[in-house]
Amino acid sequence: MTGPRPWLIDEAGDDVRRHAPATVRNRDAITAVLRDVLPRDGTVLEIASGSGEHVVHFAAAFPHLQWQPSDCEPAALGSIAAWSGEAGLANILPPLPIDVEHPDWPIANAAAIVCINMVHISPWSATLALFDHAAKLLKPGASLYLYGPFVRHDVTTAESNLAFDASLKARNPSWGLRNVDEVDLVAAEYGLVRADLIEMPANNLSLVYRRA
Repeated sequence: MTGPRPWLIDEAGDDVRRHAPATVRNRDAITAVLRDVLPRDGTVLEIASGSGEHVVHFAAAFPHLQWQPSDCEPAALGSIAAWSGEAGLANILPPLPIDVEHPDWPIANAAAIVCINMVHISPWSATLALFDHAAKLLKPGASLYLYGPFVRHDVTTAESNLAFDASLKARNPSWGLRNVDEVDLVAAEYGLVRADLIEMPANNLSLVYRRA
């Protein structure tokens, strides 16, 4: 088996609204996990929102929360705005241009942070920056939610994930599936502790970190 190709914003068509096929496959499973993770109110910051399809789905599922999508790619920001506008949901804020590695983010705080399928399609420095900013934005007890494929020292990695990892590194040597233990160590350095690990469909994981 071969793993899925990473969805890249510049591989989309001419429509302003981009479509990431994985969002349709994983959004319900992620929503089910988020029901036990997200706060009762406040603003949820989504980092690397991509096409914007996830945030529209989450905003409909969690109308009591304000959703703040973001991305570093102009084409992604346009897609997020287009999908959000089409959905007509009042609890989706205009997307913010956020490069996760930039020292200054245009947001002062968040009730929770959600980051889906970014950690493996970015350099390790992006993960370090994500936890650094999460430590600054989140109040004690607030959650940082990560979703995607990871590797674990005590669990055999699926062949499809090994193939996916190889394909990622072929595209960019700084990309690749991260080890959960190493992510946990980084989290601890920034004052976050993993509260949960949930097995997800298609050999993915949900990792829930909480600000100490």
